[in-house]
Amino acid sequence: MKAYSHMRRPCGNNSQEVTGSHTFEKSGNFKVLNLREMAFIHLDIRCLYTLLICTAFGSTLSSNAEIKVNPPQDFEIVDPGYLGYLYLQWQPPVSLDNFNKCTVEYELKYRNVDSENWRTIITKNLLYKDGFDLNKGVEAKIHALLPRQCTNGSEVQSSWSEATYWISSQGNLDTKIQDMDCVYYNWQYLLCSWKPGMGAHLDSNYSLYYWYDSLDRALECIDYIQAKGKNIGCRFPYLESSDYKDFYICVNGSSESQLIRPSYFIFQLQNIVKPLPPDYLSLTMKNSEVNLKWSIPRGPIPAKCLIYEIEFTEDDTAWVTTTIENEIYITRTSNESLQLCFLVRSKMNIYCADDGIWSEWSDEQCWKGDIWKEILLFFLVPFVLVSLFVSVVTCILLYKQRNLLKMVFHTKKRRPF
Repeated sequence: MKAYSHMRRPCGNNSQEVTGSHTFEKSGNFKVLNLREMAFIHLDIRCLYTLLICTAFGSTLSSNAEIKVNPPQDFEIVDPGYLGYLYLQWQPPVSLDNFNKCTVEYELKYRNVDSENWRTIITKNLLYKDGFDLNKGVEAKIHALLPRQCTNGSEVQSSWSEATYWISSQGNLDTKIQDMDCVYYNWQYLLCSWKPGMGAHLDSNYSLYYWYDSLDRALECIDYIQAKGKNIGCRFPYLESSDYKDFYICVNGSSESQLIRPSYFIFQLQNIVKPLPPDYLSLTMKNSEVNLKWSIPRGPIPAKCLIYEIEFTEDDTAWVTTTIENEIYITRTSNESLQLCFLVRSKMNIYCADDGIWSEWSDEQCWKGDIWKEILLFFLVPFVLVSLFVSVVTCILLYKQRNLLKMVFHTKKRRPF
């Protein structure tokens, strides 16, 4: 039997044979390998497997490296004249012919300039609308996204397109109005008031404009509140379908001697509602339990939208509690209490608004049962004493009158004829 020695170099050229001391036997169609040769064959298989993985991974990387998408075109922020409600619009990237069967998505980020946080939107549309505070600048950026099914399993993003928007800052800052205050009374009547800017000249006057989603254009106030011929507020007309929407206001001004800086505001009207105070309060007591009850404020505010704050006083002790019902039971701290009083005010609750304004306090309602007894005794005792005195005096007078009559009668009887 002829002896051979066979050795392979790892991941190298397999055509060379090297003679050594290790042998295998050949019997028919089978070879019997020793341990060293089996180890080299296993090493060859591992090298082949590694080479296949590297080839496949390199092919994938090469494929992904070739897939690119351009950023959206013509990205801009457009002001349609709605006092802060802006349009962010763009056009699709160029060279999308290779992705006709893929839907391109867009990641949009935007914020007011001094805000720390970006708002992020993923959309397939070419237009997005939202409200901004125009007292500050606006910045936005957008890029295109290719879904995984179009890019061999990995998402491909374009570079960012950016846009900014600023209202021209005409006029000095101290010409802006001060102390803007808006209240939606009883969810029916909106009233806003302000003070002139500290740096505004005497000939300055202000105008108010407003807009919300149901209007096709911004409107000017038609019922100004005035003081000394200057506009210091606005009474709004009935605002149809204005609830749960952003309500935009701009107050600008005019002067012959200077420019006036405009002011911009955004409200949600349900968050500035001030209800009417409750009325028809009643306080009844049974043993130590006190029942406080009141009527739901008049107007269009649903009962489920109200919360109540109750201030309860027992003699010289006062405390406050809240409830969403128009009735509450309280236990007296002492059965010897001389006076129990309470009053109530109302506000929009968290089920209908994020915030609200407390109503005025109702009239006070009190229970003074024991005091009435004291008052009764206070008047009754003097009355009884006076009545007793009058009765005694009357009896004495009657008695004296009777004796006087007797004396007169006896005197007439003794007189001779």
